[in-house]
Amino acid sequence: MFEFKPITEDLLAFVMEIVNSNSYYNMLENGNAYRTIEEVRSEFLNEVTDSYLIVLENKYIGIIDFLKNNPKDNCPWIGLLMIHGDNHFKGYGKKVYASFEERLKKQNFSKLRIGILSNNIRAKEYWISLGFKFYENSKWEGKLVGCFEKSLI
Repeated sequence: MFEFKPITEDLLAFVMEIVNSNSYYNMLENGNAYRTIEEVRSEFLNEVTDSYLIVLENKYIGIIDFLKNNPKDNCPWIGLLMIHGDNHFKGYGKKVYASFEERLKKQNFSKLRIGILSNNIRAKEYWISLGFKFYENSKWEGKLVGCFEKSLI
């Protein structure tokens, strides 16, 4: 159903459109409603994470950023799962996550972690509804983040 297409330089315009369709999240994350091309390039074209455009019926509907092994805890982390603002509340987020989780299980990942900005209540509710459980608070770029984990076995 969903395809996960690696983000490349020639796809950054689509990434920008998706990121900037989520001004609420951008404000929570960095205090600006919109991200620059330089910020997007730095976040999604790096040597550390695997970043994908989420494709449904030949249309880019979202982004997922994945860290296979965080050196701080030797665990895999989702850095970001973002659906284009025009496609919110259509059930895509849960379906995309379920599809991505299946990929991880096939690659023998046994658990998955995610950090959620403490004031992002909607995201917290979303990830809890998918079975993630809180295990500690941490700091990220000076912001309080709730750390959540889900067993994949």
